[in-house]
Amino acid sequence: MTPATQVERLSNLISAAAAVVGEVDLDRVLRRLLTEARAATGARYAALGVLGPHGVLSDFIHEGFDNETVRRIGSFPQGRGVLGTVVREKKTIVVDEISTHADSYGFPEGHPTMKAFLGVPLRAGDSVFGNLYLTEKPGGFDESDVSLVEALAVIGGSAVSTARLRERLEAIAIVEDRDRIARDLHDTIIQDLFAIGLGLQGLSDRVTEESISTVLDQAVDQVHGTVETLRKYIYQLKSADDTRSSLSNQIGEIADRMGSAYPTLITLRIEGDIDTIEFRTGEEILKLVTEAVSNALRHSQAEEVVIQASRDGEGFTLSVKDDGFGFELDEVRRGMGLINMRERVQRLGGQLEIESAVGDGTTVVIRLPGLWPASR
Repeated sequence: MTPATQVERLSNLISAAAAVVGEVDLDRVLRRLLTEARAATGARYAALGVLGPHGVLSDFIHEGFDNETVRRIGSFPQGRGVLGTVVREKKTIVVDEISTHADSYGFPEGHPTMKAFLGVPLRAGDSVFGNLYLTEKPGGFDESDVSLVEALAVIGGSAVSTARLRERLEAIAIVEDRDRIARDLHDTIIQDLFAIGLGLQGLSDRVTEESISTVLDQAVDQVHGTVETLRKYIYQLKSADDTRSSLSNQIGEIADRMGSAYPTLITLRIEGDIDTIEFRTGEEILKLVTEAVSNALRHSQAEEVVIQASRDGEGFTLSVKDDGFGFELDEVRRGMGLINMRERVQRLGGQLEIESAVGDGTTVVIRLPGLWPASR
């Protein structure tokens, strides 16, 4: 090869590299890579296989085959034979006759005959993303062809690496955005609604007319319903690597928020590992805590409410005890929310026990059997 030809091919390589790098879409990058490699070497056929995350070809593009030939060949190669050797050994392979190579696997029915072969791994650093190969160049491939195609393969490997990194970054951005929205819903909107509900509850307790009190209680129920709907949205927004606040911390937050609205001391005790309870069950527990503590604050006029959440080999237990007025169980009015709690506990397969007497305070005990491993 004359020096003039070498300069020309180097110039073509630089132009090809610029053309490939100028593309943004990965598929267009790889197709442009094939076009440039085939034009630069004079090969009749060119193909490029991209490996998926498990080392199996996930994409295969080609040039030089007419539609009828593609139809006859059928599915693309699975990385056997010499193509697989290029990827496994991470090295360039050049042969004048494919069938003479030790790893030759043969061609499927309908595949055109191929002899001269140049295969180069698509790599970025030590990572191999697939292979680029060319066949059927008159006179075979020389060292200049190898150098040029290896350079293009590096560009192709970098393109695949960059595209996958961009996909991961976009996925991370989506996750972070979803988490941000979930945090905003939890930390602002839900807490604001929670405060409104507490205000309505306090107003209901001070109203003497039964009809107005009933309307206020219904409004509180609607606020709670809205909060539950928002909690469902938050759950849907949570990512697989959910970094939500622990269940014990969330129960603590409920105790702090509710305690700040009443002149009642709220004491919280946590025993056992409750933070690995599965997310959905944890959400139901938070609702039960809210309902039980809300009832104690609204109706008992207690000086202290003690919340105890515990978990052992038999399951989860929630106890909410107040030192208030107490009540006769057969005189409970529907607005106190005990019926809602009982139905919720039953759906979870648990048991609800209430102990109360006038002047002796009230204790609500909820037992949920079994263990729920965290699903993260």
